[in-house]
Amino acid sequence: MSSTQQLLLGEGAGGGPPVFIEDVFSTYLYTGTGATQTITNNIDLSTKGGLTWIKSISGATGHRLTDTARGATKSLASNSSAAEVTESTGLTAFGTTGFTIGADADYNTSAATYVSWTWRKQPKFFDIVTFTTNGSPNPNTGNISHNLGSTPSCVMVKSTSGAQDWKVYHIGTEGGGFFAINRFLQLNDTGTPQTSTNWINVSSTTISFPGNALDSGVDFVAYLFAHDAGGFGLTGTDNVISCGSFTCDGAGAASISLGYEPQWIMLKRTSSATDWQIIDNFRGLNSDTSGTYVRELEPNINSAETNSFNYSINATGFNLNSVNASDKFIYIACRRGPMKVPTVGTNVYNTLLNTGNSTAKNVTGAGFPPDVLISFTRILNGGNNQSLQSRLRGAGQHLKTAGTPAEVADTASLSSFLMDGVRPGTDGSRIITNTTSRTYSFSLFQRAPSFCDEVCYTGTGVAGTVTHNLAAVPELMIGKSRSNVSDWPVYVSSLGPTNHLLLNNTNTVATGSLFWNSTAPTSSVFSVGTANETNASARTYVFYLFATCAGVSKVGSYTGNGTTQTINCGFTGGARFVMIKRTDAVGGWYVYDTARGMTVMTDPYLFLNSTSDEVATLGSVITVATGFALDSSVLADINVSAGTYIFLAIA
Repeated sequence: MSSTQQLLLGEGAGGGPPVFIEDVFSTYLYTGTGATQTITNNIDLSTKGGLTWIKSISGATGHRLTDTARGATKSLASNSSAAEVTESTGLTAFGTTGFTIGADADYNTSAATYVSWTWRKQPKFFDIVTFTTNGSPNPNTGNISHNLGSTPSCVMVKSTSGAQDWKVYHIGTEGGGFFAINRFLQLNDTGTPQTSTNWINVSSTTISFPGNALDSGVDFVAYLFAHDAGGFGLTGTDNVISCGSFTCDGAGAASISLGYEPQWIMLKRTSSATDWQIIDNFRGLNSDTSGTYVRELEPNINSAETNSFNYSINATGFNLNSVNASDKFIYIACRRGPMKVPTVGTNVYNTLLNTGNSTAKNVTGAGFPPDVLISFTRILNGGNNQSLQSRLRGAGQHLKTAGTPAEVADTASLSSFLMDGVRPGTDGSRIITNTTSRTYSFSLFQRAPSFCDEVCYTGTGVAGTVTHNLAAVPELMIGKSRSNVSDWPVYVSSLGPTNHLLLNNTNTVATGSLFWNSTAPTSSVFSVGTANETNASARTYVFYLFATCAGVSKVGSYTGNGTTQTINCGFTGGARFVMIKRTDAVGGWYVYDTARGMTVMTDPYLFLNSTSDEVATLGSVITVATGFALDSSVLADINVSAGTYIFLAIA
């Protein structure tokens, strides 16, 4: 879909072009340098306004909140009741694509790791107001206008000129109470909601603090958050932020439906004294129900990142397990992006080459934050040379595409997903990402509407549907049981919902109703039957979904002619990645990419289904402007006369 088509289909909350979560919110990880650096998160703060919240992941530093209403260098700490401070080497400037930081230890210590969360001011999402209370004896503020465009469901209030607690209004608290966000540290309070009659009034246009709710003659800043107010996406009706509450069941579990997959959640247990928690998908908010990879930062204390409660996310919300029966929580959640349909392949796919050294290191240059990694060892003389890992499943959770084993936890193979690549670990045993002197190919994909999605779920043993966020009808689906030994089932739209392939072998098409319940997928769900490969009771699964996205990707089929032919994918700059599988006879899952070469001089291929080494050919599959071209005189298997094939190509 073109950007022109997108503009015609809907408007943002302010009456302009459509607005998406990636325009207004960012979770961004970075490593400190000890010198001035600019963080490019593609959020326009200098002209639109907003808030940036920064915390060291690796060290005990303060949570630093800087906003455009008060100005760069003016900082508050969520873990302190202290007044605003001026930090000349903190956050020093707001820009149209991010912000600049100096060398202050809370922002930029050399080699320390940090996370920043940024909210841009936008109707039906987030707003900032500043005000001064009237003098004694009546500090009533009167009505303070805001531009949230809806009634705030959460308001965080902090004195900037005096040492006072943060007060947090949240629609989910009981009795109109408030929290002091720093109480655990500063006041040794129990942290449960405190009652203050009518301390705040909120409406779609104003907030006010009647009576003596706030001290008199003091400057304040308030951060306003919306709840399920729409205003986003192509039609302007999509929600991207939710403020809610929930109560755990008798087993200490809860399932929270947001209508979207979250990327960031802040929570507070209201039924007992516990820290606030912030979890996000870039640091480890994922689908692992064990909770091993879910990491939290605590806004009320300055501690480094630590283990969280047992949270997991899914396509429509999140789950919490293994806490106390009937525990009560409030939360703020922001939607995962991107929501925009990509228009160029370089924004969602790249292959990076790596020579191993058995030392943890960053491999960067993807051009986007990757969600999925397929790692190939190029020359190994046989062995375990493929690894499929993903941000959603947790870095280090390894699946072998050439075999049937269950998922293996292996942080030595991959320690983290970065903002522009991945970080392989020491990898001394599995030889899949970073063994000394081995050469590797890292194919990286970003989840994006109409291009690619990843879905994790637990089987029921009963035929049903699984929700996805591809926002298009999947044409190719590749799955695997994470918890059990199992083949890799593959759905292809051109083969229909009663047929399937297996990624881990060369077999031809197999027929049966148990994989997909004889039902084609839709733009919101795909169907599963009762096969062990797709829906056995209590087994955990992962599926990768692809669709044709104009100018970006093409899922298709062709019939071989035994000579040469060009496959037109509708591209203008050629295919950079091609996967091919013969369907009417046995044939491997061939993978080509331009990083390793797709020209008449060099176009080596690798197999997804085999541990064989990379094979060099001279022009069997090459990139051409509209897609890719085949030459059976170089490699007969990819263009046998009358043979039928399916493919995935990415520009």
